[in-house]
Amino acid sequence: MGHFSEELQQVQTRINRFLEAQFEGIESHNAPLLEAMKYALLLGGKRVRPFLVYATGQMLGAEKQTLDYAAAAIEAIHAYSLIHDDLPAMDDDNLRRGHPTCHIQFDEATAILAGDALQSFAFEILTKTPNISAEQKTGFNSNFSARRWCARNVFRAKLRSYF
Repeated sequence: MGHFSEELQQVQTRINRFLEAQFEGIESHNAPLLEAMKYALLLGGKRVRPFLVYATGQMLGAEKQTLDYAAAAIEAIHAYSLIHDDLPAMDDDNLRRGHPTCHIQFDEATAILAGDALQSFAFEILTKTPNISAEQKTGFNSNFSARRWCARNVFRAKLRSYF
């Protein structure tokens, strides 16, 4: 295995563990939404974007523990974009990384809201970054309520489908 392949594998392992840990302790307002978020974010992928975050950050002297947050946020944004790209109104893909796409695995409304929630989740992860100013963290806080809004709307969409 080449040097790049070994480093990429190390990043994949590191970021996958870090991403899984970000879901621990999350108060679930809507279990299907949380499951769809996890499905899209933890399903796999090459994790090239986090690799680039770590490589660039380390060249600039940043610690890996600090870079974990930016790498995870980038991956959450990427997962959000893939969910929306796979929707019927866009590319209408049925498979992503050899698995059913989020809107196939769950439903279209849940997929849309899971993507939206992953976008705000990325900012939520960034607010946990050590060694950034309170002013910077305050700028991220306005995005927290977006995930809760998405959870309520999944519930409302499900409720409407019964009537």
